[in-house]
Amino acid sequence: MNSAQIDLGEGSAGFKLGDGPVAVLLIHGLTGTPTELRKVAQGLAKRGYSVYVPTLPGHCGDNADLQATRWTDWYAGVQRTFLDIRQQHEQVFVGGLSMGSVMSMYLAAQYPGQVAGLLLYSTTLRYDGWNMSFWAKFTHIFMAIPFGVHICKFVESSPYGIKNPRLRAIIEKQMKEGESDAAGLLMMSGISVRELHRLVAATKRGMPSVKTPALVLHSSEDDITSRWNADYIERHLGGPVNKVLLDNCYHMITVDLEYRKVIDLSADFVDQHSTASQPLPLECAQAS
Repeated sequence: MNSAQIDLGEGSAGFKLGDGPVAVLLIHGLTGTPTELRKVAQGLAKRGYSVYVPTLPGHCGDNADLQATRWTDWYAGVQRTFLDIRQQHEQVFVGGLSMGSVMSMYLAAQYPGQVAGLLLYSTTLRYDGWNMSFWAKFTHIFMAIPFGVHICKFVESSPYGIKNPRLRAIIEKQMKEGESDAAGLLMMSGISVRELHRLVAATKRGMPSVKTPALVLHSSEDDITSRWNADYIERHLGGPVNKVLLDNCYHMITVDLEYRKVIDLSADFVDQHSTASQPLPLECAQAS
């Protein structure tokens, strides 16, 4: 496959792994980076899939870069990558972490029948985890009042979505030193929060029309988004949902203590729903 023809976003952070006929597009989170999906991408590539992880517009820079973009810009970047992949792969699975999971559902609603399956990791429909402030779940109210967008902001705090203390220390150091291409941003502005709310609202409207099978993975200990988010998907997505709760990690399930389980569950799901991995019909097998 010619990955040079696939739009992986600006800069060098986006990447492609593997060279199989079935593709997986993974979308990172808001203020995040493709690095947060590298372990899962490596695991899926080892199972024989082509995995594409682009950089979303406005990301892997500073807050000024991010605030200059809107959710429609983030989606336009994902859309370009998806359409490029569709030119080279007959079957494409789409997934993501946190906001990337929300974007995956929105994309599936826009392209009915063209997404083979959804991999939804730590979906963020609202900030209601145990480490979020009481006011976090009311950010939509702040967004509705004059100048509210300038009042509301999130500053990442320990444990930064990571239960693994060694990894947490590395990520904290990178964020505080401004290594946004590796660890993401330490602060999210009100503008970015507003844009996430707008994306969530648009996604919720389209969820019942999404008939694509979905794997929903969420931590029962998620410090940023509670299991309510996974339960909402299970109740409102139009297609079959396989929900699995993990019990030894926080929000960043793709890099935390249970990332190997995330890889195994994801690969098994893609195997199950991939036409390339299914046996030939009996008459075709006999003919060959």
